[in-house]
Amino acid sequence: MDDLWQAFFKAISLVFTLDEQLLEIVWLSLRLSLSAVGIALIIGLPLGAILALTRFPGRRFLNIIVNVLMGLPPVVVGLFVYLLLSRSGPFGVMGLLFTPTAMIMAQVILVVPIVTAISRQVLEELYGEYDELLRSLDASWFRRITALIWDAKFSLTTAGLAGFGRAVSEVGAVMIVGGNIDHLTRVMTTAIALEARKGDLIMALSLGIVLMSVALGVNLIAYCITESAKRGQGQ
Repeated sequence: MDDLWQAFFKAISLVFTLDEQLLEIVWLSLRLSLSAVGIALIIGLPLGAILALTRFPGRRFLNIIVNVLMGLPPVVVGLFVYLLLSRSGPFGVMGLLFTPTAMIMAQVILVVPIVTAISRQVLEELYGEYDELLRSLDASWFRRITALIWDAKFSLTTAGLAGFGRAVSEVGAVMIVGGNIDHLTRVMTTAIALEARKGDLIMALSLGIVLMSVALGVNLIAYCITESAKRGQGQ
């Protein structure tokens, strides 16, 4: 028990002394996850808006598909991307397997359904309130979408934060397509798994502390944004 406490305190010390190896892994994790979320927002927000504002055959089926995809097993996504990027796959000639790009691709696939589903719900509720006003102004379809997205920007921020939480805590998919290569594709989650297997509890715990801090920070920001949006609507 004493050894465990010593490892814990040493892990905290490693975090506060800004260990070079620790910072490298954390920075790569944040960079990849933020990149994936940015791409997912570009894809997911318009898709969510289309599903929220338009009525077409198969819309309900697409909504079901999006909701189902939110629960995609990460290892299945990793395997799918691996098959696409492997030498015998359709994109094997690009040489992207076991690179940060492959990891971003896997994270984007995992995050897009989350962004799409949340943005659809938010915009659909808002559109119910603004529908008559937008019709009276004879606003075009594009202007309706941009107006709603702008008005719901704080609520939609939670979609990005939820996607970031999913991306930064992912281990299965990024392990398969990234390979956990030191100084190249080793992120917090894969490094924790590796260091725990090696018995290096200090590094594993330090990375776990950082990852937990990031997760708590994201949830706190999402909560504050949601509460601010509610107060704004109340006024």
